Amino acid sequence: MQKYIFSFFLFVFSFTLSAQDLKRVQKTLDTLCHETFFGRGYLQQGDKKASQYLAQRFKEVGVKPFQETYFQPFEMAINTFPETPTLQIGKTKLMIGKDFIINALSSSGFGSGKIYQLDERIFTENKNQSSNEFLGQFLNTNLRDKVLVFDGDLESKFSEMPRSFFKKMAEAKAHIKLKTKLTASVATQCYPDFYPPIFEVLRTKFPKKVQKIIFSVRSEFISNYGSQNVIGYLDGTRHSDSVLVITAHYDHLGGQGKTVYFAGANDNASGVSMLLEFAEYYKKNPLKYKVVFLLFGAEEAGLIGSKFYTENPIFPLSNIKFLVNLDLVGTGDEGATVVNASIHQKEFKILTKINENQQLLPKIQMRGRAANSDHYFFSQQGVPAFFIYTLGGIQAYHDIYDQSGTLPLTKYTELFQLIRQFLEQL
Repeated sequence: MQKYIFSFFLFVFSFTLSAQDLKRVQKTLDTLCHETFFGRGYLQQGDKKASQYLAQRFKEVGVKPFQETYFQPFEMAINTFPETPTLQIGKTKLMIGKDFIINALSSSGFGSGKIYQLDERIFTENKNQSSNEFLGQFLNTNLRDKVLVFDGDLESKFSEMPRSFFKKMAEAKAHIKLKTKLTASVATQCYPDFYPPIFEVLRTKFPKKVQKIIFSVRSEFISNYGSQNVIGYLDGTRHSDSVLVITAHYDHLGGQGKTVYFAGANDNASGVSMLLEFAEYYKKNPLKYKVVFLLFGAEEAGLIGSKFYTENPIFPLSNIKFLVNLDLVGTGDEGATVVNASIHQKEFKILTKINENQQLLPKIQMRGRAANSDHYFFSQQGVPAFFIYTLGGIQAYHDIYDQSGTLPLTKYTELFQLIRQFLEQL
């Protein structure tokens, strides 16, 4: 009985130590989400400033670089919006970020035009101009002085339309997609200059009974933008080629214009902060295996940083005993989901057994293979990997409301404990 009491005391003690680190976690989140890093994207050198900060954190903790630097540089293409876009509908000036955003693929454009509302009846079963009077009317309308307005939900039907439909859409001065929620993204491509700029506007902010729209947006496509991964390691207590890997992407969406940026607290300052907490912990409490910390750039642009790493690994991928990818770990009211759980069922049972014994998370959901974060290209190379993300809580995602001050960290400490014990049992 005394043995069990002592074990319980050790668990509570370690749990309390981790909980006390939430002040440091919050400071990390506040720093990564600060305007200095401008959304850790591709304007104002946001991703570069963030990577330098993270390399300094590695150095302070005692995480070692593999060579003389923590950085692994790579190049990518990216579409950016260096000037603040404007949109006025009738007499109402909309606010970038809150009322509208620019579609990531958008080209430049400015001017004014009268509204042309796309008729939903165009999307009937018969797509032939000769027998669909609404499509025929649309194709015969001169849109050169018009701003085409349509419900964003209709886009799913565009692929069914004839080529003449897209040719006509390209004729408009600008496009406005009406959305229930503004969800920003970044793109490694850009529509050609002849294609109209695309604004995404909240339905609730689109004034009724207006006829004229005034707009401006300038895109700048960069074909060879230089970004980087940030990489370090801690030695284990045994000499072994096997390594455990903890990963997270530090980039986010950056900004649109000179003042509005997407802070990306949950996505993915949360994962980065937890990776740094593991670095702090394992510096003081080494595992038997070497632990490698991989912070990836350009995840939001299509998993570019992690793909580059798997094609240019610093050590053999075959040496990875297991990889845990941390992305969106700032909530947890409804538990967590584990991607690749159905593939690595033995390891998933270890994880769930720990959770059942200690009741850390409300539930842990199993999910199969998915190309939704930086674990993916490792999995494609045969590396055993989990991608863990939390569920419930704040719903802010890829918008200006994903901020450090409102991120609840509901089950942050519990998830840290769960993953720590999981790695120690491998």
